Amino acid sequence: MPFSSRFLMPFLLAVLLATAVGSIIQTQYNLAALQAIGAPIPLAVRLRTTGLDLLGFSPLFGLLVLAGFVFAIPAAVWSSRALPALRWPLFALAGALAVLLTLFLVNALAPMPTLIGANRTVAGTLGLMASGSVGALLFAALSRTVRVRS
Repeated sequence: MPFSSRFLMPFLLAVLLATAVGSIIQTQYNLAALQAIGAPIPLAVRLRTTGLDLLGFSPLFGLLVLAGFVFAIPAAVWSSRALPALRWPLFALAGALAVLLTLFLVNALAPMPTLIGANRTVAGTLGLMASGSVGALLFAALSRTVRVRS
C-alpha cells in the first residue's frame, strides 16, 4: 500500500492522537497509584505532570504507536474493504491490537519487567489499548473518502 500524501496526513494525525491519549492515560494511572498510597495530588500537580509527560513520555509512546500502526492501519484498510459493514469495529480492534502487541514486544525486549507503568495491570493495559483504538478510529474517519490502493 503506497503512502500517498492523502494517506499520510490521516495516518500521522491518528498516531499523534493515540500518542497524546495514551500519554494522558499513563500519567493519570501513575498519579492514581501514588494517590492510592496516600500522596496528595492536587489538580495543579495533575495538570503540570500531564503537560510534562506529554513532552517527555510521548516521544517513546509515539514510537510504539507508530511501529504498531504501520502494520495495523493497512491491515484495517484491507479488512474493511472485504467487510465494509465492520469498518469501525475493525479499525478500533486494529488500533487496540497494535498497542497491545507493541507493548508485549517492548516488554519482552526491555531490561525491566514492564517498561510502561500503566501496562502493569489489566485496567492500565486496556486504557493504553483504548488510545490505539481512538487513533485508529480517527484514521478511519479522516480516510473515509480517501482511496488507498492495494
